[in-house]
This record gives sequence, structure tokens and C-alpha cells, in this order.
Amino acid sequence: MNNGCFITFEGIDGSGKSTQISLLEKKLRDAGYDVLLTREPGGTEIGEKIRSIILDPSNEEMDQMTEAYLYASSRAQLVRQVIVPAVNEGRIVICDRFVDSSIAYQAYGRQMGETIELLNSFAVGECLPDITFLLRIEPENTRSRMEGRELDRIEMASDDFHYRTFLGYDQIAAANPDRVVVIDGRDSVEHIHELIMINLQRLDEFDGIR
Repeated sequence: MNNGCFITFEGIDGSGKSTQISLLEKKLRDAGYDVLLTREPGGTEIGEKIRSIILDPSNEEMDQMTEAYLYASSRAQLVRQVIVPAVNEGRIVICDRFVDSSIAYQAYGRQMGETIELLNSFAVGECLPDITFLLRIEPENTRSRMEGRELDRIEMASDDFHYRTFLGYDQIAAANPDRVVVIDGRDSVEHIHELIMINLQRLDEFDGIR
């Protein structure tokens, strides 16, 4: 993956990722970049079918190992069918969640530990983000943002699960300081976008962009 660029957004549910992804996409398109948006789980026809299984609240009996394999399967398909080809074509790929989500939600949230990293090492191969924006916000501060919307199976998990996931993201950021940019998710939409644009300039592809 020598050309293009791979950008990911991470954070607990309700952290504001979707808003910031939309703002970044518009900024880059307006600047003339060829941008591809995708998401996890999903992003391919196969991946979207897997997504519907994972997030369906009626699948209460799903074993956590089944869940882990489903996430990794969707990711493997997305990497090989979409992300790697697009980056090699010189495109800017922006992905709503990637492997860090599995580590946060499953290694830490589900308390599955190193099993998740090993499983996903096969799923992603050498495909890793060039930069990751982590919108950091405590679970108790996202509840109001999610009021009135229908929750999926993961969003319906216990408060303890979501807090372990939140702490997991802190561990991921601490272990990957050169890649993960931590931004306070409680900040204003405008200031978060400004910080994203400033930090994006650390990559050669975006030197001088405003």
C-alpha cells in the first residue's frame, strides 16, 4: 500500500464519528482528493449481510467467539475487496471503524484479550491505517446523544461493557501514539474538525491543506 491514504475514525457509540467523517469527506473532495467512504462491519455486499447479523438485537444468543469471527470475516472481505485496491489506486479511504474497534469492544469490552489481536492479524494482513482519529468521550456523556434512536445489539450491552470498551480505547491510543490522534469528543463540532485538519497535515499527502 504505497499510494493513497487510509484514514480511520474510532470511538464509542455516540462519540460523533459520523459527523466528523462527513465534514472531512467534504473538505477533501472540495480540495480535489478522490475520496472513498466505507464502514465496519460492512462496506461490501458480503460485509453488509454480516453486519445485519451482528447488530440484530434479536440475536441475543450469539456467542462472543461467533461475534469475533463475524467481525473479522467482514473486515477481511473489506480489506481485500475495497481498501487495498482503492489505496493502491491513489484514493483516500475513510473508514468508520476498523480493527481498533474489535480490540476495544471485544478484547477489552468482552474481555477476550489477545485472542482478538491474533484473529484480526489474519483478517487485515499488512493493511493498517495511516492515521486514526479517536473521539474520546466517556459513556455517560453519550447517552443523551443516543436518546430516541433504535439501539442495535452492541449498543444495548451493559454499562460495564461500554466502560471497559472506553478504557480499551485509551490503551490502544497509548500503545500507538504515532498513529492514533486522541481528540476530546465533548468539544464543539467545529473545533474537533479543525483539530482533525491540523493533525492530518502530519501526512505528506495532506501537507498544507487547510
